[in-house]
Amino acid sequence: MNKPELLAPAGDWEKLKYALAYGADAVYMGGQAFGLRAYAGNFSFEEMERAVNWTHGFEKKLYVTVNIFAHEPDFEELPAYLKQLEKLGVDGVIVSDPGVIELAGEVAPRLSLHLSTQANNTNSFSVRFWLKQGIERVVLARELTLEEIKAVRAKVDGGLEIFIHGAMCMSYSGRCLLSNYLTGRDANRGECSQPCRWGYALVEEKRPGEVFPIEEDERGTYVFNSHDLCLLPHLPLLKPLNLDSYKIEGRMKSVQYVASTVKVYREAIDTLWDQGEEAFQAKLPQWLEEMDKVSHRDYSAGFLFGKPGAKSHNLVSSHYVRDYDFVGVRLDDTEIEAPLPDSDDPNTAWIEQRNNFKQGEVLEVLTPQGACWSFEIKEMWDIEGNPLDVARHAQQKIRLTVPQKILPYSILRRAKREKK
Repeated sequence: MNKPELLAPAGDWEKLKYALAYGADAVYMGGQAFGLRAYAGNFSFEEMERAVNWTHGFEKKLYVTVNIFAHEPDFEELPAYLKQLEKLGVDGVIVSDPGVIELAGEVAPRLSLHLSTQANNTNSFSVRFWLKQGIERVVLARELTLEEIKAVRAKVDGGLEIFIHGAMCMSYSGRCLLSNYLTGRDANRGECSQPCRWGYALVEEKRPGEVFPIEEDERGTYVFNSHDLCLLPHLPLLKPLNLDSYKIEGRMKSVQYVASTVKVYREAIDTLWDQGEEAFQAKLPQWLEEMDKVSHRDYSAGFLFGKPGAKSHNLVSSHYVRDYDFVGVRLDDTEIEAPLPDSDDPNTAWIEQRNNFKQGEVLEVLTPQGACWSFEIKEMWDIEGNPLDVARHAQQKIRLTVPQKILPYSILRRAKREKK
């Protein structure tokens, strides 16, 4: 049985590199128009060309989202946009609008088309319909149970993809009007303000100013606030379905999130397919521990075992679980304009600061290969060689003493400080 493709988010150039370094088979990104993440660090055509070359250099694939629900004015610029994507050699575009699909077939016939989860494909008849329209892969709706996915796979020969990890939307496959209605920002055109994460309470028509909590909680309740999806423990149930791609959500998430989730799912898929379920179950606790170190909401299995109830929503708070702070990345020597002092010293490492840290603290190193390891900060200097007690400036270049070599693309993090 073939391994599924592990598909990771590339919200910007840095996240793309980390996704590939940590084991993704493919990445998906947005251009500067026509995608559903208008506020991600989206790619210009020049950046996209560089990203395609970089990705193909590792024999990996790159897909571009063109998944808005298009309005008539969009079709003035869409033909040239699709033609340019075809010219760049992207491995596929993720689409949802029938008009965009029709147009792509006319102006960029060599583009591989993947149908977005926004298109709400919940049955084999729908999937077969789209495959007849030239779609090569369908991303199934997130509202399907394991048995429903199994039934669709049994009746469909074309490519199928599912989400296995990331934020869940309270709306049906993400087709939401809340943001548009409350803030004027259209979620279906890439501008979601996430009002589903806000706190709500009840106001009776004839009692203006009197706010009644929907639950017995003085802060109101977060009625739409769904848990994050995590299908990691259930990969053995998914394996027999022979799906083509497992997708991680998160183009707006941090580099640490991308690195951690990709590494865990890479190891989990390889272990399950190459060594079997016994080996998978033996390593599962350490993978789940790693998943708890990234910023996330409480996890659930989504719709995999049936319609989720109140236990799959956090009705008290929309806050993330953040037990670790992401404090830095190991600097990539190839992207530094001028050589850094002592950059070849095996006893020190150059770090780009992402959150303040100081001498005496213990940092944990997440690395593309091998287990995490920790060290205490003994000495550190700025780029001019001045000794430092605290790294407090955003993206400051810091040299640290280290007990062993820190590999390229390593992430540094710290267990969250207790508030005094």
